[in-house]
Amino acid sequence: MNRPLSALVAAAAGVLAAAALLAAPARAASLTQVSSFGSNPGSLAMYSYQPDNLASGAALVVLLHGCTQDATGYFTNSGWRKYADQAGFALVLPQQSSSNNSSKCFNWFQSGDITRGSGEAASIRSMIAYAVSNYGVSASRVYVTGLSAGGAMSAVMLAAYPDVFAAGSIVAGLPYGCATSLTEATTCQYSPPTKTAQQWGDLARAGYSGYSGPYPRVAIWHGTSDTTVQPKNATNSRDQWTNVRGVSQTATSTSTLTGGTTLSVYGSDDVRLYQISGMAHGLPVDPGSGSDQCGSTAAYFLDYICSAYYDAVFFGLLSGSSPSPTATPTATASASPSPSASVSPTPSASSGPCYTASNYAHTVAGRAHQTLGYAYANGSNDYLGLWNTYATTSLRQTGTNYYVLVSAC
Repeated sequence: MNRPLSALVAAAAGVLAAAALLAAPARAASLTQVSSFGSNPGSLAMYSYQPDNLASGAALVVLLHGCTQDATGYFTNSGWRKYADQAGFALVLPQQSSSNNSSKCFNWFQSGDITRGSGEAASIRSMIAYAVSNYGVSASRVYVTGLSAGGAMSAVMLAAYPDVFAAGSIVAGLPYGCATSLTEATTCQYSPPTKTAQQWGDLARAGYSGYSGPYPRVAIWHGTSDTTVQPKNATNSRDQWTNVRGVSQTATSTSTLTGGTTLSVYGSDDVRLYQISGMAHGLPVDPGSGSDQCGSTAAYFLDYICSAYYDAVFFGLLSGSSPSPTATPTATASASPSPSASVSPTPSASSGPCYTASNYAHTVAGRAHQTLGYAYANGSNDYLGLWNTYATTSLRQTGTNYYVLVSAC
């Protein structure tokens, strides 16, 4: 007896559906927002990425974006996705909101957000706990890295939660405890204080008073032409973390890498300091298909060297070792910006009229604008400092209502 036509059609459809399921990948990995991850006293958003080859016991890397940036832009341009896919580790990307900070900076200078168990630091800790419980990653293989305010917040997490992280990376950031107010934060950025290594180390140890366990290994990245976060912050961070790790502030080895990068190693690879000649404020990337190339160039993602690759090696996430050092730089310097989420290339600062005036005069003339008492260049949104008649800066016009900060006219 023949089955009804409808039954035959249904059976055929079932076979096709089953074949499609067998052919499809287990998961099309993408950056995903996690709406609820536990305690969130800092009111941050959580995004995560689980590659298709994520296995139980894999590592977790926390990525902290810079001011005015967001999780999606950092995920897209930083280069970390390449190595997460290659080595099979998870990513967590906390995201700041303008309601917490008008420029969407992590509040690395507010005592309520940098203290263990409170504010934004506690929210990031909750995200890590969620990932360990729900993604099957190893609690002993957690790492953190970030750019600018995110780099400073990376230092916060390493000091406040040294028991959580195996290692970390601070890119164009600042040492922990350098500031506990907005005024002090401005001073740290532009006129970094001078302290002994012991004093910097004591500030980090105060992040978790009474802790007697091992502290994470730390890598520090900074451009020598960074005018947004002065390069002295890099050596201050080096002094802080070498002291915490109990090793000398004198390098045990120095080598030259691509992109005009000098790598200084302290102790038995306890601390690394990468200084990039001519690089302004931003995250170093190196687009390309090579094993040590990654990322996309965009505003504040600067073409020098793939920092994600070297950090992944330093963290122990990639097999093998760093490529042989070379003395040949592969990038050129760019204008010094403050962190931005924009992925549009910044117009060249080499042409156009240039103006030197007070930050107040710039705003009156329509070259800049002010927010909460601070001045920013129109177009590039470069940070100029305090909005008053005393702070003087130079702006070059590179397009219609587009100005960039330059050292002098």
